[in-house]
Amino acid sequence: MGDRVAVKYNSADEGEERKGGHGIPKVSMVPLIFLIFYEVSGGPFGIEDSVKAAGPLLAIMGFLLFALIWSIPEALITAEMGTMFPENGGYVVWVSSALGPFWGFQQGWAKWLSGVIDNALYPVLFLDYVKSSVPALGGGLPRTLAVLILTVALTYMNYRGLTIVGWVAVLLGVFSLLPFFVMGLIAIPRIEPSRWLEMDLGSVNWGLYLNTLFWNLNYWDSISTLAGEVENPKRTLPRALSYALVLVVGGYLYPLITCTAAVPVVRENWSDGYFSDIARILGGIWLHSWIQAAAALSNMGNFLTEMSSDSYQLLGMAERGMLPDFFAKRSRYGTPLIGILFSAFGVILLSWMSFQEIIAAENYLYCFGMILEFIAFIKLRVTHPNASRPYKIPLGTIGAVLMIIPPALLIVVVMALASFKVMVVSVMAMIVGFMLQPCLVYVDKKRWLRFSISADLPDLPDSQEAAEDDTVPLVF
Repeated sequence: MGDRVAVKYNSADEGEERKGGHGIPKVSMVPLIFLIFYEVSGGPFGIEDSVKAAGPLLAIMGFLLFALIWSIPEALITAEMGTMFPENGGYVVWVSSALGPFWGFQQGWAKWLSGVIDNALYPVLFLDYVKSSVPALGGGLPRTLAVLILTVALTYMNYRGLTIVGWVAVLLGVFSLLPFFVMGLIAIPRIEPSRWLEMDLGSVNWGLYLNTLFWNLNYWDSISTLAGEVENPKRTLPRALSYALVLVVGGYLYPLITCTAAVPVVRENWSDGYFSDIARILGGIWLHSWIQAAAALSNMGNFLTEMSSDSYQLLGMAERGMLPDFFAKRSRYGTPLIGILFSAFGVILLSWMSFQEIIAAENYLYCFGMILEFIAFIKLRVTHPNASRPYKIPLGTIGAVLMIIPPALLIVVVMALASFKVMVVSVMAMIVGFMLQPCLVYVDKKRWLRFSISADLPDLPDSQEAAEDDTVPLVF
């Protein structure tokens, strides 16, 4: 295993076919946009804590600024690297190619844990929205049973196929965003612009503020772990990322701008689930119920897409010989059955954590993975300047370094503001990864488990001539 994952490429054409080698239809543009939308966002559910932490002005400005210094650079890097390495495994393959198999495995371990922790959040958010209508779901055995039932049902849907998940994401996305559009229209006559300017720097909860913004605007790279399932990824992926970026940022700012100005801001009330209370104030019980239904369905979409990216990441790692071969086995629907089961089990184990604890823990591990991605991105620009990049950010090496400085500084701040408990748990999780990779290498050498590399994976080219002929026009 140890010497077989130095990834090399010679083509990005494997995604051109409408069906993969397993005979399952590939994901097209529209479902891909909404898969990205749900990987990152799923709608404005969960952004309420930004107002609670810092007030309306900083919340609105925060989403604008974070989109600029974090979301856009991460989406650009995903577009370039995802088209350079169009296979399942995504960022794991990038880091393995640039830094070697050990760090590639650490990237996969940290990002998979981060994704599973993130996915444990969605049943929590779902129950937080419906507990006002069904108080029994606020805690105890009914809440635990509800989490289990939701996890099993959504896991089965993931098992049935990524194409189904993609089109379900489209339907859920439209249904989840529509009530906020209606609520914004109802709010217009009640808007008082002076409320947008409310700010008290002395009472800002910076930890909650930054974690909420960061959680709601990251995970753009998660779609890279599904690149092997995308129809013509070298053209589809960059465009889908750009359209999803507009959809995500607009989906946050529109309800924030309208709702904070239409209703007096009592910051203590702005916690997850508060948009449904505002809907009751502005439109009555019918709008309140619609928002709650949208929240429930949105969290279903978040869960489905996150589990897809987590499980296909494990499949991609197995195809590169980084995990035992059984992780690469597909069900009759073309889905990574073992990866899905592992991800579902992790969600159930972590579902006891609180909303804030989940956000902080997954952010910390995610930051560790992003550091490795930034290093891999720059190193591959230096060591393989002529490799095929069907989508290339129009910046040289110096420009690329300057582009990642602001998000890198943001990573440092987010990690520094984490609580001691979150730091300890996250560092312990990373230490497990440091020990696990050599153990798997040893298991491979002893042949206790089968490890293999897919013969269909391409090599990294030595020149750019062929790549330049089919370079994708920039869309960002």
